[in-house]
Amino acid sequence: MTVPEKYQADVEAILARRYDNGADYWTTSDKRLCKGSPFSALNCGYLLTELGMEPSDLLLKGIANLFLSSWRTDGRFKLSPQGAIYPCHTINAANLLCHLGYAADARLQKTFDYLLEIQHSDGGWRCNKFSFGRGSETEFSNPGPTLTALNAFQFTNLLNQEPALDHAVEFLLTHWTTRKPLGPCHYGIGTLFMQVEYPFANYNIFVYVYVLSFYDRAKKDSRFLDALGALEAKLVDGQIIVERLNRQLAGLAFCRKGEVSDLGTKRYHEILRNIG
Repeated sequence: MTVPEKYQADVEAILARRYDNGADYWTTSDKRLCKGSPFSALNCGYLLTELGMEPSDLLLKGIANLFLSSWRTDGRFKLSPQGAIYPCHTINAANLLCHLGYAADARLQKTFDYLLEIQHSDGGWRCNKFSFGRGSETEFSNPGPTLTALNAFQFTNLLNQEPALDHAVEFLLTHWTTRKPLGPCHYGIGTLFMQVEYPFANYNIFVYVYVLSFYDRAKKDSRFLDALGALEAKLVDGQIIVERLNRQLAGLAFCRKGEVSDLGTKRYHEILRNIG
């Protein structure tokens, strides 16, 4: 896939922000790879692939090399020069690199092993960072990073083969039922979650259904089908309408708030293919 002509201006707008954080590839001089969202190295890698830029493009290879340079031999990724390394950092890096074509790389295989080793007892992934205190909800995993981890694992041969991933799917399906804020970072299912967000960024109904549609454990489950129905109730003439958007992306044609998104609708059609 190549970038359609009607989205070339979007690519140019993203490229125009390339040095905003002080260094090349939307990063800082000290290589903080998540700094500057939505125009960070992490986010711009996603945006450009979503617009159709090929992973073989030299620009995306440059982003991939930045993230691979942050890989540690134990499988983790250190996305900033200072501070702790949290599981969500490793999950985000792995997910981006999978979208950039590196799922079979030996370093990523080590990362997937690491993620399975640290999987929480409830099936998800969590960080030992308690920004909201230590209530009973913080004993659970963080649903958002768990969903992102499953997004990365769908690129591997563990998809629909590894029971640990089914456990993660069940954790997320249970969250659809409880809807309570969970994990140290308090991921809940409420008004904001139910707004269709595109491009995928935060934990929301669209990316929730999209990722789970790859997993056989979810496809026929009544909770997944309920979530799918909630998403489909928001369609207009079978097309995705963007309800929620980072306001800094408001000028991009492929994801205008309140309008049909052709590329978002393409992701919805992928859901339909996944569930047969």
